[in-house]
Formats: sequence, C-alpha cells, structure tokens
Amino acid sequence: MKNIVVVGANHAGTSAINTLLDHSKELEVTVFDANSNISFLGCGMALWIGNQIDGPEGLFYSNKETLASKGAKIYMETPVSHIDFEKKIVTGLSKNGEEIKAPYDQLILATGSQPIVPPIPGMGLENVQMVKLYQDADDVIKKLESPAIQNITVVGAGYIGVELAEAFKRNGKNVTLIDIAETCLPVYYDTPFTDLMKQNLSDNGITLAFGETVKAIEGDEKVERIVTDKNTYAADMVVMAIGFRPNNTLGKDNLELFRNGAYLVDKHQRTSIKDVYAIGDCATVYDNSIEGTNYIALATNAVRSAIVAAHNILGNDLESAGVQGSNGIAIFDLKMVSTGMTHAKAISCGYEASFVDFEDFQKPEFIKEDNHKVKLRIVYDSKTRRVLGAQLASKHDMSMGIHFFSLAIQQKLTVDALALVDQFFLPHFNKPYNYVTVAALAAK
Repeated sequence: MKNIVVVGANHAGTSAINTLLDHSKELEVTVFDANSNISFLGCGMALWIGNQIDGPEGLFYSNKETLASKGAKIYMETPVSHIDFEKKIVTGLSKNGEEIKAPYDQLILATGSQPIVPPIPGMGLENVQMVKLYQDADDVIKKLESPAIQNITVVGAGYIGVELAEAFKRNGKNVTLIDIAETCLPVYYDTPFTDLMKQNLSDNGITLAFGETVKAIEGDEKVERIVTDKNTYAADMVVMAIGFRPNNTLGKDNLELFRNGAYLVDKHQRTSIKDVYAIGDCATVYDNSIEGTNYIALATNAVRSAIVAAHNILGNDLESAGVQGSNGIAIFDLKMVSTGMTHAKAISCGYEASFVDFEDFQKPEFIKEDNHKVKLRIVYDSKTRRVLGAQLASKHDMSMGIHFFSLAIQQKLTVDALALVDQFFLPHFNKPYNYVTVAALAAK
C-alpha cells in the first residue's frame, strides 16, 4: 500500500482525496485538518449573511463521514505542527494534545490561504471581524441580531468586501465601504466596469470611501469608529476584507516559493521537493493569459489543481491546462464577469494591448420581457490579435459567455477568429448579430 498524506481538507484537499480514493483501492490516505468541518464554500458566506439563502447547510458539499467511508483516515481539529521532508513524516497535534505521526510516500499540501491582518491600531477591539471560515460567518450573523450593531464598515473593496457590503445592507444596516484604491474590483475590471459597480453600490445606499487609507480603529473595548487619512466613520462593527495570502507556514523554509510566498509548482502540481505536491490557494497556477506562473486564488482553480495532483500520484501523466482566472460577481441586480487580463493589466505586463467595447441588448428589441443590455470589453494583443481578456456586465446572467472567452484565451484564439465563431440565433436568446460577433468585427 502506498501512503498518501493530505494536509488540508477544504476545496483542494477534498477534491484530491475523492480523486485518489475513487480511482484506487491500493492507497492509504491520511488527512489532517485544523478545522472542525470540511468543504465549506466560503464564497457563499455573503449569501448566508445577507439572508439570501435559508442557512449554511448547503454550503457544505462533503464531510468527515463521507471521506472516511471511502477509506480515508481523517484527523479533524488536528493542525500539523511539523513536516520532516527528509524522513517523510507529518506530525499533527490533536485538540486533546495527542501527537499523531503519519509517514508518507507522497504528500499533498492543501493548506489554503489566510486573511491579511494589517498592523492597524485597534485591531483587537471587540466586533473587529475577519470573515474567512464558517465560524467567522456564524459569529457575524449572531452579532447582527443585536440592535446595537447599526453602523458597519467594510475595509477592502475586492470581491469579498463588495459582497459583504451588499449582505450587510440587506440586513438593514448603515454600510460604509473603504478602500485605498479609487474604485472597487480593479484587479478584475477596467474603469467602465468598476464605475458601473460603484454606481450600483451607491444607488443601493452604500457609502463609498474610496481613495482612503485606514489609520486606526478606535473605541472603548468595542469598536466605535474607524479613522482614515481623510475622515472618521462611526462603526459598531468593522470587517477586514483586504485580501488573503498563501498559508505557507509548513513549507516556507524548505520549498521554493513564488514572489508572494505561494508554493511554486509545475504543471503537474509538483513542488521543488520530490514527492511533495501543492494545490489550491497555497500554490501557484499557470496563467494562460500572461503565459506564465501566477497566483490566482479561486475555488475552481483549487479543484482542478487537486485533480491534476491526484492523477499524477496515481501514476497518470496529467498536466494542467492552465487557468484564465475566470470570475464573476452579482450585487443587487448587476452581474459582472471577467476572464484573463484587464486592459490595464495587459499594458502593465508589457503587451501592446488594445480593446474593443460594445453594448447592445441581449435579444432583439421586439422582445420586451427580460431583455437587458449587455456591456462587453474584449482585450487583445495589437500585434498578434490574440485574445487576452474579456469583461461583461448586465442584469442578465452571462456566466456561460465568459466560459467562451476563457476557452478562447486558453486556445490562443485571435479576436478575428471570434467574429467567425458559429453562434446560433433565436430571438428568445440573442440577436443574429450578437454582441460578441459585432464587438469582434469592430476590433481595429
């Protein structure tokens, strides 16, 4: 029997465990996780907090019992205290203080990411919250029941911060969203799209404090206000959502790291040490849009990286197809999706990048019901005409459309090829000259 040890059992870890045990009965799989639950969909926390779903039950898609029934030996609430990479032994410490040692033939690190905790005075005050784990969301929801919590400030206007701002507003709270940048979501969208989201947030009653740097959180035991370089805001709760960093504690002194501290892996998910794999948010990915190594922490990337690592451990020579960083967000009635690079990112990466913008109704104008405009930007290389990225915004669900552009980037299609793609037409769905075709035809 081959001994496989998996450290971490959220998206990446669970996917790896399932893949290994579904394809082989000749493995001894041992799993360590520091948490008390498995496979929590953190991306659904805002829906739970904002009362858009009935509860957290649907945010779990696996558990200890399910994985154990397949043959895995699961140690929950047992953080790994040490890994001996030479002797190939993982040591965990249970909540009861018991030291558990597990030898391995192959090791999978699926340790995920950790919230960035800024060195701001007042971070230790009551009601200063992080929202990463199930327990974090549960704590916030319980505190929202108190009538004393009326003014909530969210620090960080990335995806999580924007989603949480909406969730708190849906609870009837006074919400302020602070970010050092002059806008929201700039990593994923260019200015025409970030302006749409800014207007959407403002129209729905969220106070925007962009271009401000948090200097201190103040209060007497509990938070009472938050101070920036420009203003002071009343706050009964402050939620820090400024981002995450790879959780590299166990291997940072042994494994080769990426510039942000993620474990550097090849397309087989192999690290710099033989028989050690890294998957999910603790590891790098191959980014097809930049044609190089990158760090993109997404659940979809975690699942795919786990499948790749597991199959290579099983003896199959499976290489990652790379990623495009496809993502999306739905806030109030505005939906935005993107993949690949923004125009600003492409320019910063040294491309002679161009873009084409187009806006049109999804369906012919004679369709009066459920017919909204779609805003599209295609980013492409002026020299090669290769598609580098795309962004869409609408009240429609255009999520399948971004898969189209994701595949185009992966396959290195040109913007001219997009114009000739065979896309079906039916008035119930789209126009004969749909917005993708027309935009591609307009690319100079």
